[in-house]
Amino acid sequence: GQVQKLAYSLLNDEQVRDFEINRELNLGFTLEEVGRFRVNIFVQRSEVSMVIRYIKWAIPTIDELGLPRVLKEIVMNKNGLVLVVGSTGSGKSTTLAAMIDFRNHHEGGHILTIEDPIEYVFRHDKSIISQREVGIDTLSYENALREALREAPEVIMIGEARDAETMKAAINFADTGHLCLTTLHAVNSNQAMDRMMNMFPSDMRNQLLMDLSLNLRAVISQRLVPGMKGKLACAVEVMMNTPYISELLRDGKFNEIKEIMEKGDATGMQTFDQSLYDLYKSDQITIKNALAYADSSTNLEWKINFGGDQKKLDTRHNLNKLGGLEELTLPSEEV
Repeated sequence: GQVQKLAYSLLNDEQVRDFEINRELNLGFTLEEVGRFRVNIFVQRSEVSMVIRYIKWAIPTIDELGLPRVLKEIVMNKNGLVLVVGSTGSGKSTTLAAMIDFRNHHEGGHILTIEDPIEYVFRHDKSIISQREVGIDTLSYENALREALREAPEVIMIGEARDAETMKAAINFADTGHLCLTTLHAVNSNQAMDRMMNMFPSDMRNQLLMDLSLNLRAVISQRLVPGMKGKLACAVEVMMNTPYISELLRDGKFNEIKEIMEKGDATGMQTFDQSLYDLYKSDQITIKNALAYADSSTNLEWKINFGGDQKKLDTRHNLNKLGGLEELTLPSEEV
């Protein structure tokens, strides 16, 4: 059909073979003077289909995205592991690109990215940036990760930590003095820790906890929340690896980390509920959406009622005017 002809026109011979074997393929392509696109090609009802997403030429800045300023400090670390986590479509790749580009504009060195596919195209500034696309510039993530250190980078960005081998490589890069950034599917930092632990056999977990306690720099979790006038607001949780959190990581006490994060203003740490509270106070989101996307709607409602100075409102009264608490739909945590 016409869709198959269009899809195949975007592929090289190797990608065509890959698609015909696996029946699905991700890729990126550029149209001069138009922009860059991310494409997913798949088969449904025996017909080739496509989903195409437009990616802006300009890489948005951390400030333009409304992200916490502490992300600028995080990406300037000399070494360590940084995780950006969230569900599909939560903007992880955009946040990662903004962080990489901030470093590009402020620090010299070699930044290596391994992506499937390349989304944002970086331009050299103070750093030289090498972007390798799986399936085009390298045969596989495994090959690219194995050769990465031979390419002499100071910073390595891995598009997604999909399995134990990729996560092991990311931790190894951090352990050998590099700054490594990657993404993971998880709804918050606690789940991110659990997901990493579950990637590995039980006999490796003590070593993994030790490695994380020493090398993890931060976990940045995000959710896109419906905002005012059809815009989306980004709620962000930031976990920093302070000395106390390092102890909790080493002991596997993930459930105790959130309490420390709630007290972590001086370090730049914040929970989702704190971020949602700030978005509500600044009139970027409604009460209803703040509570719908909270980790603890009860705690956030209490904070809105009693923790603010200008908006000590009865949220239940306001929610009932908006359609009632019984209509409040919590977002899915499936990733």
